[in-house]
Amino acid sequence: MKKVAITIGVLVVTACFLSGSVAFAGMPGADPDALWHYITKVSPYKEWSFWPDHQGMQPGRAPHGPLHKVYVNSCAVNSLRPPVQEGAIVVKENYSKAKELKAITVMYKVRGYNPNDGDWFWAKYTPEGAAKPFGKPTGCIGCHGTRSNNDFILVHEFK
Repeated sequence: MKKVAITIGVLVVTACFLSGSVAFAGMPGADPDALWHYITKVSPYKEWSFWPDHQGMQPGRAPHGPLHKVYVNSCAVNSLRPPVQEGAIVVKENYSKAKELKAITVMYKVRGYNPNDGDWFWAKYTPEGAAKPFGKPTGCIGCHGTRSNNDFILVHEFK
């Protein structure tokens, strides 16, 4: 009986991912602490994919630093065109020239959170998980807003 319930649960979650429909069980709200917990404990981002056209360590620029890695969850990587699916998460590790991790910046697609700016919830974390700024930072939105036609995503080009 337990296997049947697990199988049904997996099928429902898979259907949500494939259809791009509303909230998935266990996804956090627009809350920096819940999001940090989700990307480090529930679904560790280092186990996710890279964008197919942006793999591994890449050169970067301000404000993110000279080097970065960008991890994306299945909702993001399986989105074939903008806008990406609700629940999409993009995690950027920001490194110094010496390859020291300086910050972790996150974009999280939350339906209804910020419709004027793609429904993205933004957060900048220290490597230990303290968030500031978070929510709707004007700096994040201003820069990423230059690519609103690509759903505010700068490092991946939808084909």
